[in-house]
Amino acid sequence: MGVINVTPDSFSDGGLYVEREKAIEHAYRLVEEGADIIDIGGESTRPGSESVEVKEEIRRTIPLIEGISKKINIPISIDTYKAEVARCALDAGASIVNDISGLRFDSRMPEVIASYGVPVIIMHIKGRPKEMQHNPVYDALLPEIMDYIRVGIRLAAKSGISGDKIIIDPGIGFGKTFEHNLEIIKNLREFTLIGKPVAIGVSRKAFIGKILDGAPPTERQDGTAAAVAISIFNGANILRVHDVAEMSRVAKVVDAIKLGSAFSEQ
Repeated sequence: MGVINVTPDSFSDGGLYVEREKAIEHAYRLVEEGADIIDIGGESTRPGSESVEVKEEIRRTIPLIEGISKKINIPISIDTYKAEVARCALDAGASIVNDISGLRFDSRMPEVIASYGVPVIIMHIKGRPKEMQHNPVYDALLPEIMDYIRVGIRLAAKSGISGDKIIIDPGIGFGKTFEHNLEIIKNLREFTLIGKPVAIGVSRKAFIGKILDGAPPTERQDGTAAAVAISIFNGANILRVHDVAEMSRVAKVVDAIKLGSAFSEQ
């Protein structure tokens, strides 16, 4: 899943693709590099970020979705927790909703997703982006995250979202400490027991920068590759990344090691 943030303030690529033509060019580049999904976001959800008005989020994302949806042959995901943004994006050509709130922040979201019959990524978050990194505490990290996700799955089912349309995401960096993130990745296989495809977003995240002696986001590619490799080996099905070409190569090698002879027969 290749990331395009059409925002001025995202932690890694903020400001790079606010111009529509640059964003469209980048989308084509990600497809050429091997992306299977393009994920478009119009609101930064980095720690400490402020919420964006619905109209502004629509203004940022919809022209890009309209500009590429008929010209690329892979699904487009809208990264939003707002039902109205999701509705406009799906009308414009998106076909997946990536909701960082796990269907919690907007009660209308499950109904919108169900009415379009599209897949949804139900992610875990503790708190809201503005304050989520203010000393997040868990009594039992993995069980609490899985319980949150299971409630999201029930909300989805109650609204008529088909079970085979649900993807889950433990939410690396969304209300987690450095140690929490490492524990989730190390034990990611636990999430496969929920019985849904697992997505994960480790790309260029702050925990990688901390391990690499304060490396800025643009210098975290090798650390991202390591986290991606471990995530795949531990059961991740979808990797949300900025560096698609490089991470596609990482995924190919990990799959070959993990699947062995089965890989050679594909």
